[in-house]
Amino acid sequence: MSGLLGRLGGWCARHGRAVLALWVTAAVLLTAGSILFPGPVNSNAAIPGTDAQRAHDLMRDGFGPGYDAGGTVQIVLHSPDGPLTSPPRTRAVQSAMERLREVPHVVAVDTPYRPGGLAPDTRTGLITIRLKGHDNNKLAETTERLSAAAEPVRALGVEAVAADASTPADKEIKTGTSEIIGVVCALLVLLFAFGTLVAAMVPIFTALVSIATGLGVISLLGHVVDVPKQASIMATMIGLGVGIDYALFLLSRHRKLLADGVPVPDAVPRVVAGSGGAVVFAGGTVIIALSALMLGGFPMLQTLGWITGISVVCAVITSITLVPALLGMLGHRINALRLPFIGRRRRGDGPSGWSALGTWVAKRPWSVLALSIAILGALAAPALGLKLGSLDDGYGDRDTAARRSYELIRTGFGPGANGPLIVVAALDEKAAEGGSVPAVLRSLKERVGAVDGVVHAGDPVLNADGTAALLQAVPEYAPSDPEAIEVVRAVRGVRVEGARVHVGGEVAALADASTRITERTPLVVGVVVLLSALLLLLAFRSPVVAIKAALMNLVSLGTAFGALALVFSLGLGTRLVGMDPPVGVDALLFSVPIDSYIPLMLFAVLFGLSMDYEVFLLTAVRQAYLRHGDNRRAVAEGLGSTGRVITSAALIMVAVFVAFIAYPDPMVKIFGVGLAVAVAVDATVIRGLLVPATMVLLGRFNWWCPAWLERILPDLSIEGHDEESSAERPGQELAGATHA
Repeated sequence: MSGLLGRLGGWCARHGRAVLALWVTAAVLLTAGSILFPGPVNSNAAIPGTDAQRAHDLMRDGFGPGYDAGGTVQIVLHSPDGPLTSPPRTRAVQSAMERLREVPHVVAVDTPYRPGGLAPDTRTGLITIRLKGHDNNKLAETTERLSAAAEPVRALGVEAVAADASTPADKEIKTGTSEIIGVVCALLVLLFAFGTLVAAMVPIFTALVSIATGLGVISLLGHVVDVPKQASIMATMIGLGVGIDYALFLLSRHRKLLADGVPVPDAVPRVVAGSGGAVVFAGGTVIIALSALMLGGFPMLQTLGWITGISVVCAVITSITLVPALLGMLGHRINALRLPFIGRRRRGDGPSGWSALGTWVAKRPWSVLALSIAILGALAAPALGLKLGSLDDGYGDRDTAARRSYELIRTGFGPGANGPLIVVAALDEKAAEGGSVPAVLRSLKERVGAVDGVVHAGDPVLNADGTAALLQAVPEYAPSDPEAIEVVRAVRGVRVEGARVHVGGEVAALADASTRITERTPLVVGVVVLLSALLLLLAFRSPVVAIKAALMNLVSLGTAFGALALVFSLGLGTRLVGMDPPVGVDALLFSVPIDSYIPLMLFAVLFGLSMDYEVFLLTAVRQAYLRHGDNRRAVAEGLGSTGRVITSAALIMVAVFVAFIAYPDPMVKIFGVGLAVAVAVDATVIRGLLVPATMVLLGRFNWWCPAWLERILPDLSIEGHDEESSAERPGQELAGATHA
């Protein structure tokens, strides 16, 4: 692989302008295509084979317009100054309904004055609009037109808010401010690391081209597959972090070779052959971890995993093609525009702080091991209190229509009205006049209404064929309340002679998703750990190193979950990350449930990212050990040579992830906190203390491999086999960071 990468890097360096033009053209065209022909997003939580999915399938079978997914929109009316039943307001509501009927694709408008349409205080009501023939991918635009048609009631001071359950789920999370903040912070770190503006701009430019390309591909894929609304934000977060980091590793090695007097035409191929192999390996581990989500049994999570992996693929390809092209074009001008003070300080020789730390750790490994375990144990302990659940619009930003409609419905109709259960019964016999089916329907309503936790059961509605009946059951609890899931289970336990009962709706679908993910989590975790350990075994030919690396990555995950528990489950930082308290909560501290799929997604992302730093540290230690055979000295030298560049890379990732905490979406905030804490702990406590201490204690066992295993392992080395100098291998590639 090193030979192939070296030839690729050399070709890109010789044809730098062509490579640059190709990448810029691809990024511009894909970005333009995504703007002109944006792909729809669809956060459908359907899981084939579940009870909720069966209920939704039956809903599509002849119940008429508005009963299938995306076919109903509600306008929430609220009159703060008097009841909606007053004559002037009644006339305004009727006028608004007439205008709503004129909107394209509207086939029925249900008055708020129907049974169940008005709240007990008559100040809050629901206009239900049923649609047919519309484009579900443009439901947000349709909802905006419907909201505008309700202007007559607003003229009388009545608040009218569109409450479409599909709009928040299918509305893409837009990117913008946080990316700018992340890029600026990354630029500051690179300026401090390299001391020159030109060198600092190369990773930034490469990452931006990579992200533009990846986001363009993801957007256009929306026309072919269901792309979750979180896809673009996750791709940007991960792509920006790894894109800058991978370019940073290559650039650090390149500047070291130039400082040693290696000509540019020779330096670039050697950089790509050595550091490029490490980048490909590191990126491959991230992609493998994300691809393992395909085993999660949750279609939305599966799609989110491989689509996020597209950004990592783009980052790897730009690193081994665009970066060498830029290095070849710039030549020694890579060190141009040196900054005062920073540049001069970087030219100094002598041991770095990380070298001193490596020596200190090597002299007292048992003490450092105990200290590391204590720190990590304290950080991970809160993870025992991690509270999983489902996030509803009650935790959304207060400035959004979704949050406001949620508040109005909760206040007027009760918390459960925001997540009604859709009970669909498949009838054993077709409905017939004078037959026994009406008795079945009455029994269905009575038994569902008698379930503990159900405050109201509506009248059953038959489909056109008389083979199925549907009714809405309003639970006592909000969609995010764990008790709501218990109500779902209780309703599913209802038995009616002559009918098979299925329960759908938002709460039921999330309950099924949580169950499926819980069942599949051990499989996903096992596959990720096993494949990652296998890759490390192939790369370093050491079972001890492979097992230890997998365990260390799991430790960093524990600290991430501990941080999430402190901030969100215990509520110590929910206000600090900019979250508004849920409806009805005025306390300073409030907890926020974490969606059940987030820990598994976080595991896949973090396991891959943590492996990056493990690879670069281990290659440095291994190369030092192969030179002189002194394990203790090799650990100290490896930490000293990689510490600064790993720290710079980690600072960049932390800055990017922290910047995304500013997003109003709770899911993005949770990911930002978890990723930032895990990367920070991984690059400091784990790679700076725990890993070196354990390697010193293990001694020669670090690189022990049974003879039989040695014989069957293929000769795969991410370092290459350049015999001229050990400095040409990735174990030493990062040494340049101490002189950069």
